[in-house]
Amino acid sequence: MTNVSITVKGSSDTIKAVASGEDQAVLVYEGIYEEGDLIVCSTDQPGGHYVIRIDDCMDESFVYLTKPEVIFTIPFGDKKVSYNPRAFTGTRHYLTIRKAKEWEILKYRNLAVNVMDQHGDTGCYPHAYANVETRGEAVFAARNAIDGVIANESHGEWPYESWGINRQADAEITLDFGRRVEFDRIVLYTRADFPHDNWWVEATITFSDGTKEVVKMEKSVKPHVFSLEKKNITWLKLSHLIKADDPSPFPALTQIQVYGKDSL
Repeated sequence: MTNVSITVKGSSDTIKAVASGEDQAVLVYEGIYEEGDLIVCSTDQPGGHYVIRIDDCMDESFVYLTKPEVIFTIPFGDKKVSYNPRAFTGTRHYLTIRKAKEWEILKYRNLAVNVMDQHGDTGCYPHAYANVETRGEAVFAARNAIDGVIANESHGEWPYESWGINRQADAEITLDFGRRVEFDRIVLYTRADFPHDNWWVEATITFSDGTKEVVKMEKSVKPHVFSLEKKNITWLKLSHLIKADDPSPFPALTQIQVYGKDSL
């Protein structure tokens, strides 16, 4: 059995609510979140897959934890606008954590999605990070590219959050899986708020094994789908982003999806 827990903490490490159990814990927190509050997910068996619901109006996160304790900071103010406006509000909150089933781990799925991704090394994968995020704003953070939201016909607050490159020519985003995976399909949803947006006609995908693939794209609201068979990869990087010959200086990435399964 795996011992897991989920805890709401306030300032000065004050415990506001906690639930624990074997393989699964369910917490109903009666209270209003305050700035500085944290959600702490714990396990005595790091190095495994877990399913976590960080908020009742957000999708569950199927994640790989490398640390015994993962801390999620409740967003407020400008950091909140890239989330569903109903998230983390109200006086009653439903949070869960459970150890993933073997059949869930082995199935073919989108390996890139993680709705609870945050900046820094949280020990919770997949994790996205970039060398630039437009003006440091939450609506243009790297995490937006793996939050599962594919609305791409506008920009700004949820559900139109995206990874923005601040017009930086050498912009790149890295997706770290935290363990070895194998996949055969990559899907890119580029932002399509035309005519505000530009778009990329070419990009280079570099993999942790040292190989690279150059992919071509076009002006489209539809997803760009690429068949790229790779095995035993721990991360990939999207870089060398070439803009179209268009007056707009604003290309952006709404979502990256990577379909496959864990390497055995």
